[in-house]
Amino acid sequence: MKAAVLIESKKPMPIMELDQTEPKTGEVRVKMSAAGICASDHHVMTGDNPAPMPIVLGHEGAGVIDAVGPGVTTVKVGDRCVLSFVPNCGHCRSCREGLSNICDTNRLTGTRQYDGTFRLHTSDGTEVHQFAKLGVFAEYIVVPQQACYPIPDDVPMEVAALIGCSVTTGVGGVINQPGMRAGMTVAVIGAGGVGLNALQGARLMNASKVIAVDIFDSKLEFAYKFGATHVINSKEQDPIGAIQEMTDGGVDFAFDTFGHKITTEQAYKATRKGGTAVVVGLAPDGMNAEIPLVELVRNQKTLVGSYYGSSSPHETFAKLLEFYRQGRIDVGGMVTRKYKLDEINEAYEALERGEDGRGVIVFD
Repeated sequence: MKAAVLIESKKPMPIMELDQTEPKTGEVRVKMSAAGICASDHHVMTGDNPAPMPIVLGHEGAGVIDAVGPGVTTVKVGDRCVLSFVPNCGHCRSCREGLSNICDTNRLTGTRQYDGTFRLHTSDGTEVHQFAKLGVFAEYIVVPQQACYPIPDDVPMEVAALIGCSVTTGVGGVINQPGMRAGMTVAVIGAGGVGLNALQGARLMNASKVIAVDIFDSKLEFAYKFGATHVINSKEQDPIGAIQEMTDGGVDFAFDTFGHKITTEQAYKATRKGGTAVVVGLAPDGMNAEIPLVELVRNQKTLVGSYYGSSSPHETFAKLLEFYRQGRIDVGGMVTRKYKLDEINEAYEALERGEDGRGVIVFD
């Protein structure tokens, strides 16, 4: 089968023919239907977040179960599924505590399957990693059954793909936050795919003000469609001062959906006394933010990380699919560009340019 393979950072991904072994116990093979173009994969491509290579990237996707291995009980051949990039083990400490989105076993095994081995190989026998055990930039993928969440027939595959990452990360990161209540003020720093969904999450929670911050006017204009009530171009004005002025001292919740020292510090400083700054976006590996510790105590602020919606991905999938089918969130409207697999490098060039919305690879 064909896949886009990252062989070296900062270099284009060639489309290669790879050998794929059959699903083992508890595993399934998925014929890919749609895969989202996400910045998290781009961080690996640029070397900001190192990963073992060669590797098939892609962690936001949806497809149809094509084959099942021994012992598979949760899905069957023909099921249409959204894919979770944290296919949790169900028995580690994090899973037992209800934090399956940060499953210990999944983290330890990384880009290998749960038995520590590979399912992809080049023609000369070189083992190929699968990003987040998925690697959805491929025609077929072999993954743990836990990665698959069946979806109704009326949910388009492009929508399901985005629910697999950006919608769950953005909307889930807002609605699953403890202390989030109707009428609160919210700022979202970064109006990319995850940021647009954080705006939708704030709208779902009936926030009184939803402020989008970005450096591109076109993205800020696009943000109004997904729940922003106010926008700030942080290249043209200080976002901290502007947010404080709009909200009489700062927002209740500020979300950094971009992931950088600058944006995290902005989110923290834009919150009011007693407010919460939530870091959703992944910063480059090794980057740190400067947080004034005295103010953290005196103003009783909270700084928290949110990974993959802050809760069980499958539980969040269920909520989001209902919200989508009820017309309460717009997912299809975020898809502004469609590509074939062999156009994947062009897709990431568009992401680098900061083009609006989400790009999606559509498979035949």
